Amino acid sequence: MMASHTVRIKKYALRIILLSVIALLISCNPFAPAIDNTISQNGFSADSVNGFFEVFRAAYQFKDTTYYGKLLAPDFVFSYRNYDRGLDLEWGRDEEMQTTGSLFASSESLDLLWGDVLDSSGTDTVYDITRAFSLDITLNPSDILHVDGRAIFSLVRPTKNDPWQAIRWRDESNF
Repeated sequence: MMASHTVRIKKYALRIILLSVIALLISCNPFAPAIDNTISQNGFSADSVNGFFEVFRAAYQFKDTTYYGKLLAPDFVFSYRNYDRGLDLEWGRDEEMQTTGSLFASSESLDLLWGDVLDSSGTDTVYDITRAFSLDITLNPSDILHVDGRAIFSLVRPTKNDPWQAIRWRDESNF
């Protein structure tokens, strides 16, 4: 009777091991691509300051919130001057993603051109840069908005080998 009980336990243990192996194999998809945590788009990488601006431009051009979101640090703040109200306003990353997602969804195309670097300074891990920009927002063929201005960015990264992310963006435009 004891031998019969031992055989049942071994069979039970073997079934559990077999089911565990099957579950592991089912959960692994050898054809699934690996998760990509890099910040690169259209052959450009945010590993350099210029690369950050190229990925930013590509995110707008392709209306890609995934790449756009990777460019923003978790504690990102966007600010601008509301001339109608005479106030400086700002919002955080979540509202920036919602606002930009709405812009991407409601426009037919976005053409962002980065202009001259007007001011820049920084280290390997913190960088402040002011750039001129021009943005055409095509809502439909007869409704195109043109925005010119300066973008003042504070970029950060944990180490010099990590990609740059914006921690702050001040928009000084005519929009």
